[in-house]
Amino acid sequence: MAEARKTDTTAPVATFVLLALVGLLYVKWLPYLDRAAMAASRHSIGASILTGGADRAPGPSWAAALAYAAAYGKAIWRAMVLGLLLGSGVQALLPADWVNRALGRRAFGSALAGGLLALPGMMCTCCAAPVVAGLRRQRASAGAAMAFWLGNSVLNPATLVFMGFVLGWRWTALRLALGVPMVFGLGYLANRMTPEDEANEAAAPLAAAAAAPQEGPFRRWLRLLGRMTLQLLPEYVVLVLLLGAARAWLFPTIGPQVGDQLGWIVAFAAAGTLFVIPTAGEVPIIQAMRALGVGAGPLGALLMTLPPISLPSLAMLARVFPARVLAAITVAVILFGVAGGALAMALGF
Repeated sequence: MAEARKTDTTAPVATFVLLALVGLLYVKWLPYLDRAAMAASRHSIGASILTGGADRAPGPSWAAALAYAAAYGKAIWRAMVLGLLLGSGVQALLPADWVNRALGRRAFGSALAGGLLALPGMMCTCCAAPVVAGLRRQRASAGAAMAFWLGNSVLNPATLVFMGFVLGWRWTALRLALGVPMVFGLGYLANRMTPEDEANEAAAPLAAAAAAPQEGPFRRWLRLLGRMTLQLLPEYVVLVLLLGAARAWLFPTIGPQVGDQLGWIVAFAAAGTLFVIPTAGEVPIIQAMRALGVGAGPLGALLMTLPPISLPSLAMLARVFPARVLAAITVAVILFGVAGGALAMALGF
């Protein structure tokens, strides 16, 4: 019986591992080698997606919404497809007890494991969201899933390299100094905010399902892929369009008038937390704003708030995290942004 179970899981698990390795190689690792070479030679990885080549965001309009959605979609669509495949694959191809044993504890170790597991992924917050949803549904703890979600973008090794070549290595050091406690500390916070009996509650439907006849793992994968796509993409697209149209409201002015006052730091921290960008999009945004004379304080706030979460990714994960946890994480990210702004200002960035 044990041998049959082993045989039954071999092909699904091998498929998932192969998909993850080949998908990340094609979507992330090889393209980022080219971008790293560009960053080293040109000290740039492209134009700011927020403003393009202009000195301000376009006024709210359908044209602005569609233009941003097109530019953003072009940058992330491969990673989003991979995220959906992996997010559904986690649920269909990996045994739930494996995920629970590795990532299901409420101790700090599960948050540490989730954050470290994120490092090879290097996805933006929205593309990582389907994988996070899959982990939670396979009984990963809230803390492990949260650390995985935040770690993908905040501790992305490629982004840290781009940042060093384009903005300077002090900015990379600042990101690491605040990013490590953000990822692992907020992961642990999510665990502490989750009721102790969550694991028992999650195990009940799993046990009931185990007693019933099961469909094949690959058939289940296709079904879950379709369900996740229909659940997540419509609201995601709508929110990206709205944020693309509202750029001028979130960032009403960009220039030397945006100085190192606390009000600007808080405003940019809040705007960066809500806005959505592709992987490493904060690097050209900060580079362009710095060239236009924006103060180091607001830029430090964006450094810490643009990557980790966004309004669309929060909406995508509203079904798998309690509202109180997402609200606490949102406030905490804004506070980390304020701290980033204060340090950038104090250290004379």
